[in-house]
Amino acid sequence: MNRGDQLGAGRYTLLDELGRGGMGIVWLAQDSTIGRKVAIKELLLPPSTPPHERQVFEERVLREARTAGRLNDPGIVTVYDVLQESGTTFIVMELVEYPDLADVVAQRGPLPGPFVAKIAEQLLSALETAHAAGIVHRDVKPANVMVAPNGRVKLADFGIAQSIEDPKLTTNGSIIGSPTYISPERLLGHDASPASDLWALGATLFFAVEGFGAYDRPTTPAVIQAIMNERATIRIAQGPVATLVTGLMDPNPQTRLTAAQARQLAEQGREPTGEQTVKAMPVAATVGPPPAKNGGSRRWLAIGGVVVAVAAVVTAGILLLGGNKQQPGTTGPATNPSPAPSSAESQDDNSPASPPSSAEESKTTEESKPDTQSSDNGDDLPTNMSDLQKSLSEAFQT
Repeated sequence: MNRGDQLGAGRYTLLDELGRGGMGIVWLAQDSTIGRKVAIKELLLPPSTPPHERQVFEERVLREARTAGRLNDPGIVTVYDVLQESGTTFIVMELVEYPDLADVVAQRGPLPGPFVAKIAEQLLSALETAHAAGIVHRDVKPANVMVAPNGRVKLADFGIAQSIEDPKLTTNGSIIGSPTYISPERLLGHDASPASDLWALGATLFFAVEGFGAYDRPTTPAVIQAIMNERATIRIAQGPVATLVTGLMDPNPQTRLTAAQARQLAEQGREPTGEQTVKAMPVAATVGPPPAKNGGSRRWLAIGGVVVAVAAVVTAGILLLGGNKQQPGTTGPATNPSPAPSSAESQDDNSPASPPSSAEESKTTEESKPDTQSSDNGDDLPTNMSDLQKSLSEAFQT
């Protein structure tokens, strides 16, 4: 095909070539019926592909592309149409004019953990939608993740790109293209599955957060050797994001994180690590002195409990004594507020106060004497203090 060629009985006009690779060519095209620009993927197999394998490939692409066209998720590049003309298959798709994740990391370097966690949530939603419809992506990798400026992402090539790399479509059993994002079980010859998509997602997130591919090697045999025998090491990511990546890249599909488990970690990873540390600090601050050896931690806890009890009882005793004793010279309980001045007193505020009579002096003297009942409460305090001092001494000795 060339610029200016038309497809679909003249509905689609090819405007420009957007890119090409081992799977074919992607064209920018104009949909004259709806009046919008679309992306058209021209699928091309290697010339050496036998005719019967070419037919298997075309049938599979048609089937899965039609199924992908029914998927409805914000994180999925929508498939609009499937065409077959002149022996070639064309997939008409939503035009997404965003850079892919590989380009974003190449420009910015490793991405922050919370941002990668948000990417993971959206990709998990897209994969869960596809898996529920019976579609396995087979080619989750940074080049198929489109990243918008606002942080939204879209996953492209559902059931299309990796079909070309399926070992069953080649005569010698080799895999076309780089296997960097192919799970260990697939390299052993097992069929693609939702679990293998999740492994590829983990490898894609590793690339985003670390800035390089976990199994980037100079040759394909070295890549396969690394995937089968090495475990990826996280150096930059921390907390839930690190757990998410390593859990998804578990080489055993039986113990690998499920989509639900991965989603929970991704939700936790959206919070910056610094905020998680701050939230944990108050809990650690209440522990007190560092624990000593040979049961020292229990001793500190016992001492702390006794000290708190001493402080509580002493405070209670002071309040009790203060609440029952009367201040000298007062005519009523300390807790009663002073009575408001009478109207007569308020009318002659400037007149000198008359001295109290002898009867009033006697009454005041008698009322100002300490209440004998307050001494009963005070007599109990030394006994309690003695008991607490004994307990405190025993706690230190233990």
